[in-house]
Amino acid sequence: MRKKSIIYIASLMLASSFCTSCIDLEELNVDPNNPTTTQPALLLTGIAYTAFNQTSSSACHATKQLILTSGESAYQVYKWTRGDFDYYDNLRDVTKMMEVSESESAYQALGHFFRANYFYQLTMDFGDIPYSDALKGETNAVYQPQYDSQEKVFEGILNELAEADNLLKDNNEIISGDIIYNGNLLQWRKLINAYRLRILMSLSNKTKVGNINVPATFAEIVKDCPLMESAADNGQLVYLDQSSNRYPYFNDSDFGSGRFMDSTYIAAFVTRKDPRLFAIATQTPKAEQEGKAVDDFTAYDGGDPAVPYSLVNDKATAGLCSKPTERYYKSPTNEPMILLGYTEQQLILAEGVVRGWISGDDKAYYESAVKASFEFYRTYANDVAAYLGEDAADTYLKGSEVLYDSTLPAEKKIERIAMQKYLPTFLQGGVWLPYYEALRTGYPDFRRATGVQLPYRWMYPQSEYNNNPTNVQASLESQFGGGDKTSDKPWWLQ
Repeated sequence: MRKKSIIYIASLMLASSFCTSCIDLEELNVDPNNPTTTQPALLLTGIAYTAFNQTSSSACHATKQLILTSGESAYQVYKWTRGDFDYYDNLRDVTKMMEVSESESAYQALGHFFRANYFYQLTMDFGDIPYSDALKGETNAVYQPQYDSQEKVFEGILNELAEADNLLKDNNEIISGDIIYNGNLLQWRKLINAYRLRILMSLSNKTKVGNINVPATFAEIVKDCPLMESAADNGQLVYLDQSSNRYPYFNDSDFGSGRFMDSTYIAAFVTRKDPRLFAIATQTPKAEQEGKAVDDFTAYDGGDPAVPYSLVNDKATAGLCSKPTERYYKSPTNEPMILLGYTEQQLILAEGVVRGWISGDDKAYYESAVKASFEFYRTYANDVAAYLGEDAADTYLKGSEVLYDSTLPAEKKIERIAMQKYLPTFLQGGVWLPYYEALRTGYPDFRRATGVQLPYRWMYPQSEYNNNPTNVQASLESQFGGGDKTSDKPWWLQ
């Protein structure tokens, strides 16, 4: 019996040896229910959702839009320390999409856009970051990437965005998996070019970044490249009342209890008699009990961000603090999340005129931005839409704190542009952009306790000190003389 088995096994082995020339043994190890490759369209959907679904209540504390009554927010009092490199996890998916898509395809172009988006946020958060060496662990076994200077990162991402626009020019490719523009590549080009303008304007105190002339490149984009023509071109994510597709603060308990509006944010609307306030904040409980009208600006207030949270809690308990309107935490779809929209683009163009980078009608740019913002809130805050009509926008633009005309000095124009960028950013995309804009322009001047300085950046993650110590230390030496503090001013602000 044993002898027969040995002969049988030997025969099987011999038969197997004859088949190896016609059958790839690797195929025998493939599980058809667990594929090892994917299509770029499948990756694009998740990549786009993650990139556009960006918002931060912490950023709203830092930008004086929200306050806490349940404890001290480190962001409200500017005591944050270390950040994280989580965006690199998102970038791995982008890298994979580019790997599995054809050369010079639309997916490659969108990959460059998403890379630029994440690397821009990373460098704004920290300063120098791994860029050229990043994400090469699988392909080049680079597990301790060197850091690029912030200037080199800015130059690199601007070049990537230019490449993205070039790849999409005259491109008639039909793509799938696009939940932002449903495959409309012209609209992607408009967003990409608006993003280029955003980055260039963030460098307004620089003339050159690497080999790129900042004002001249800005002017070339405006002259030669497609840009958003209306709010219909907004780069935004529309939410669905489906699991994993709902508005990110839907059913968020903190918004139903411990979070209230910041008094300085409320005051920015009240001072300007800005009816968009009604779409963002509720009346105070006391004002509501007194029967005040929705459009009575005295019915709105918030907590002082420069005093201990216990005092804010006392004010809220007395019914004297407004809250975010219920749609932010009770509506599963609420409003789209705008990564970059027409309103911001038009204000960037207005500032470009003021700075002499382009010619044009800065007043027209400014007013079109404000009107588009009113239209957005009129569309998604249905219960107060009557206060946000076109006539209301026209009236608002004539207000003494909003009016924009040629008699204003340049600095006053920039202040008004900056404030109109800031006001509609509540719980919107761009995350920390309003904070960085305030660092760049000085507007608004965020209220804080005496002696408290605004941080310029985050300290590098502890994981970098653990896993990439040589390169993170070399970067700190070249930037800040070896230190790693939130008060260190990175290149873009110098």
